[in-house]
Amino acid sequence: MALSQLSQTLSPSQTPTDARGYDYDLVIVGGGIIGLTLASALKDSGLSVLLIEAKVASAAVAKGQAYAVHMLSARIYQGIGVWDKILPQIAKYCQVRLSDADYGDVVEFATTDLDTPELGYVAEHQALLQPLQEFVQNCDHVTYLCPAEVVGTQYQQDGATIEIKVAEQIQTVRSKLVVAADGARSPIRQAAGIKTLGWKYWQSCIVAFVKPEKPHNNTAYEKFWSSGPFAILPLPGNRCRIVWTAPHEEAKALCALDDEQFLAELSRRYGDQMGKLELLGDRFIFQVQLMQSDRYVLPRLALIGDAAHNCHPVGGQGLNLGIRDAAALAEVIQTAHKAGEDIGKIQILKKYERWRQKENLTILGFTDLLDRVFSNNFLPVVLVRRLGLGIMQRVPLVKVFALKLMIGLKGRTPKLAKL
Repeated sequence: MALSQLSQTLSPSQTPTDARGYDYDLVIVGGGIIGLTLASALKDSGLSVLLIEAKVASAAVAKGQAYAVHMLSARIYQGIGVWDKILPQIAKYCQVRLSDADYGDVVEFATTDLDTPELGYVAEHQALLQPLQEFVQNCDHVTYLCPAEVVGTQYQQDGATIEIKVAEQIQTVRSKLVVAADGARSPIRQAAGIKTLGWKYWQSCIVAFVKPEKPHNNTAYEKFWSSGPFAILPLPGNRCRIVWTAPHEEAKALCALDDEQFLAELSRRYGDQMGKLELLGDRFIFQVQLMQSDRYVLPRLALIGDAAHNCHPVGGQGLNLGIRDAAALAEVIQTAHKAGEDIGKIQILKKYERWRQKENLTILGFTDLLDRVFSNNFLPVVLVRRLGLGIMQRVPLVKVFALKLMIGLKGRTPKLAKL
């Protein structure tokens, strides 16, 4: 569907109802990166998909964020067929340096550890979102409604009814399955009564773009300080994205500094390996939380991405977990559809939940442990963690295992991922 058509109300001709009364096989609520990934992954499935995004397309693309894109995520996008559109707009990293404050023993991960050309990528929000938006507009079985808002959902034994507000009119459609990809505060999840477990951390994250004086050499850094992790991610144009974790009050005080004072504090954490820093644009602050939904599915409903889980940003895991959710759900429902099964039945959706809930919980626990172990000055913990870093650097099996876990190469691989 062309951009000029996106805000039009669905007409009967756009919502062909099948003999059993369904307008679509599935409705995806949330047209961010994860919702678009699922819609794109279903392009050849034969399933009819309605993708609903509340924000105007240009506003969604303009979001000032950047992400680590792990190796498995890149392979999923290769399998979808959109990676060639994404790759020219993003940066790769070929080395990761992991360090504990000013401790001299640094763990260095390199491409030789995995025998790959790179270890991962860093992408700004629009570099992922825009190619995915363009991709789904060329998928015959995907209808992309943007802007549009879901104002009500009802689940029946044989389907779901979704009320959509678009162009100030309410349109009702029926679907076999609703997929919530509508973020951490998911209205769809809340309306369904799905409970969540977790907590907000004592920390907030400051994010900003900087331009260093010297080349970043496609190196990513994760520096652990007692106040929280500090990450440096390389971007195209010799820019870097910093993710600076600190206790709430400290983070607020840092954001309140003028640019010169902020850069002075930033340089102390950043180090002098890339010379003088230039601040690009505004800095932003957000509170860190861990959240896991107690279930990912109900009859006729599945949660993916931030609607299902949130984790600490250490290691850049969050977006990548959502990409894997989308690929896994696409595989499960395509397999069921090919077998002539009802994709909205709980027995089918439980296969997705069993696959992803446990794997996500492992990563949530891993990131939580990393933050707690490194974000303190308790001497026994300091000694143990530094011993662990020494072992990781010197024992190849431990090092490779840790690297594969961080970049998504542990756990079940979706068939969509091209090796």
